[in-house]
Amino acid sequence: MPQYLITAFDYTDAQALDRRLATRPDHLEMVTKLKASGNFVLGGAMLSPEEKMIGSTLVVEFENEAALQAYLDQEPYLLQKVWEKVDIKPFRVAVV
Repeated sequence: MPQYLITAFDYTDAQALDRRLATRPDHLEMVTKLKASGNFVLGGAMLSPEEKMIGSTLVVEFENEAALQAYLDQEPYLLQKVWEKVDIKPFRVAVV
């Protein structure tokens, strides 16, 4: 199944961290569903040198790009304007 690396940087306005924290439970619920369905490989928050959350990185796998887009269309961090810049690349986890 195709894998994708999602690198998402948060908005940087004064309310950005507050939006992230308010939306985080919904985002984690979405990730929990992705894990249960086998689509979540790994992920976590990117941190600033001061250890403040500034973005997210996820590795996910979906049958095709349409299924990936269906997830993105429901991702709370996108809907609630937490993620400003999102880069998605095909990816393959190394089997070692």
